Amino acid sequence: MLKRIASFAVLAAFVAGSAIAAGPKADLKDVDWSFEGPFGTYDKASAQRGFQVYQEVCAACHSLKYVAFYNLTDKGAPFYNPDFPNSNENPVAKAIAKMFTVSDGPDETGDMFDRPGVISDKFPAPFANDMAAMASNGGALPPDLSLMTRARVDGSNYLYSLLVGYKDAPEGVELSSGMSYNPMFSGSKIAMAPPLFDGSVEYSDGTKASVDQMAKDLTQFLTWAADPKMEQRKATGWAVMLYLLILAILLYGSYRAVWRNVKH
Repeated sequence: MLKRIASFAVLAAFVAGSAIAAGPKADLKDVDWSFEGPFGTYDKASAQRGFQVYQEVCAACHSLKYVAFYNLTDKGAPFYNPDFPNSNENPVAKAIAKMFTVSDGPDETGDMFDRPGVISDKFPAPFANDMAAMASNGGALPPDLSLMTRARVDGSNYLYSLLVGYKDAPEGVELSSGMSYNPMFSGSKIAMAPPLFDGSVEYSDGTKASVDQMAKDLTQFLTWAADPKMEQRKATGWAVMLYLLILAILLYGSYRAVWRNVKH
């Protein structure tokens, strides 16, 4: 029995790995992201705009179930404010939370009820369940976006390439009802219609909302959502490297001092 379970686990891992490795059909666009490299950091202004794109364009279909409102104001997050190091006291997090309606309960009568969101809540799903989501999207289940850039190889470039990759289907390619052509998607046929159009949102900072700009901003935001502790991790890594370097110098100096009068 255990051998069968182990064999099944190996097979499942192989199939899943093969599906991811298959990846998109076309070559991905290579963007010079601010968060790349050992010193990379998130572009906070871009991530804030990306949150606006998610809220006004994506949130109607796609959930962000692993992100809480207070995460938006944590250290390294798009709306972090050093004047409010405790994200629970950040007024931006509270204001954003109140923009959403959250289902809660049961109450004293056993009924569920709706209330304004609070910062400890996670982003509410746009649909009550997967069946409702599929019924509203022609049978396709919109994926959760919390870990989207970590679910694919070169996920940030993949997401950006997908968002800007919609094209008219070439001659000989037939699309069924509700499908769009996107060579960046595996199989080139995708159930999601092009989500971005020039001017889809009106950025509060005055940035021109082109498809390319919105795709980059949304990717920046979702990359942060998938790896919110990246900046702290890199900072800790460099501190550890510096500590080890200093320790190595001290140990070498101690070695020379202890053995200076001993012939080797």
